[in-house]
Amino acid sequence: MRYVTLKEEEVLVLEHLYQNSPNNTVRKRSQCLVLSHQRHKIKDLASIFKVSRRTIERWFDSWASVGVDSLAISEGRGAKTLLKDYTEEVSKQLELHNRNLKNVLIYFEEQHNIVICKKTLQNFLKVTGL
Repeated sequence: MRYVTLKEEEVLVLEHLYQNSPNNTVRKRSQCLVLSHQRHKIKDLASIFKVSRRTIERWFDSWASVGVDSLAISEGRGAKTLLKDYTEEVSKQLELHNRNLKNVLIYFEEQHNIVICKKTLQNFLKVTGL
């Protein structure tokens, strides 16, 4: 049986985060820690939050080592864009081809061997503000 033992201030912070955080992950992990402090078993918590026992244990470990900062998902997850280092070149190609995305896609395929779809390029332009 493993439980998280919290101080009174930590319980108040976690309850506040559970009730007011706009981030669903932070709310879920905060509630999990508070329930563990109330002596709910890891098996029960895993079924409540629909994750594995190991995930609950990782949440506990990160709470013990990092604290409140461990509640949010860390930066850098997900697929990285293929055009990250080519922002200026994308901008030049858009100007050169009068914002015709098909020609920009062909250019990157021929010059850099980067094959992406039109939607990926549109998302890149949206994120970078080009």
